[in-house]
Amino acid sequence: MLVTKAAHRYATALLELAKEQDVVEQTLEDILLIKGTIESSRDLLVFLRSPVIKPDKKVAALEAIFGDKVSELVHRYITLIARKNRQNLLDEIVFAFVEKYNAYKGIISAEVYVANELSEKQLKEVKERLEEVTNKTVNLSTIVQEDLKGGMAVKIGDTVTNATVKHKLKQLEDEFLSAASE
Repeated sequence: MLVTKAAHRYATALLELAKEQDVVEQTLEDILLIKGTIESSRDLLVFLRSPVIKPDKKVAALEAIFGDKVSELVHRYITLIARKNRQNLLDEIVFAFVEKYNAYKGIISAEVYVANELSEKQLKEVKERLEEVTNKTVNLSTIVQEDLKGGMAVKIGDTVTNATVKHKLKQLEDEFLSAASE
């Protein structure tokens, strides 16, 4: 998701407030609730982003949806965002908050591309190895792509380590073609 600078600033401010008040974990739970609600309701996202709907109506809607479900800090924070007419950024802010929380806690996300589903034991081994290499806690997600033939590719951030059979075959093909053209 593309996140604006303003959303990053709002997310940073919320994380700092949560750290000051020693409620980081509770704040994360509240933010995940908001994130899940927005992701599951396209209508809510359209409503929040609509320039036609008055900010007061948006404040009232956010109050009705989240008022008694989130902590006092997050409740006041959502109200502040809405009063500043930034509720259109709420989905970006919660996404940025999760990113900032993960950075604060030393958590990274890794995508593992495989040809076949991995067993629990294999997943555990891959996760442990990635945590050993990166010295961070890893949130692992696997994506099955049968055309990879075997092996795996790991993507962390912008870095991809490709050890798939498909990739090795492509490298061999390129070597043969370059040798044949000499």
